[in-house]
Amino acid sequence: MTELRKTIVIATRNKGKAKEFEALFNKKGYAIQTLLDYPEVPDVEETGVTFQENALLKAETIAEQFETLVLADDSGLKVKALYGQPGVYSARYAGEEKNDAKNNAKLLNELADVKGEDRAAVFHCSLALAMPGKPSLVVDGEVAGQIMGVPRGENGFGYDPLFYLEDKEKTMAELTEEEKNDISHRAVALKNLEDVLDDWLQD
Repeated sequence: MTELRKTIVIATRNKGKAKEFEALFNKKGYAIQTLLDYPEVPDVEETGVTFQENALLKAETIAEQFETLVLADDSGLKVKALYGQPGVYSARYAGEEKNDAKNNAKLLNELADVKGEDRAAVFHCSLALAMPGKPSLVVDGEVAGQIMGVPRGENGFGYDPLFYLEDKEKTMAELTEEEKNDISHRAVALKNLEDVLDDWLQD
């Protein structure tokens, strides 16, 4: 008899995002499911005021519902001149959920008179791993950059065309998928998760 594979649900409907997590959990012997496998499950309302709170909210709500291991993330952009905004509101910064063009236009407008170092920004990612009857695990990852005056690059999504990486001399949207997956805030968070994952699973 073949052994039943352990399953983890990635709390996202974004195939690209799920793929980034897949390699790590496949290596640990887990089969991956996403919310695309459960179209009847409504999105968890993100009412937290921090990335960690939102990631935990999603992971714990779905883990409770499915009685299984769940990984959720919440990520966004923090801009120095805007005192950390758009932050947890990154996806709906312009008031409309996931409208990249409007969000980018609003950000450029807000920074119209801002020069130099005050255009510094950070992409932040919080990952939360939850399982019923077990304290949840949360890790973070960040990558630093600067907000450009005009968008550059065709790859990526969200604020990627405006997020300039000095050491690469490119925006996030000018990187290949492989390059981005190696250095992104989500990649950093994932590496931090891998460092503590085995201990947490064994507890």
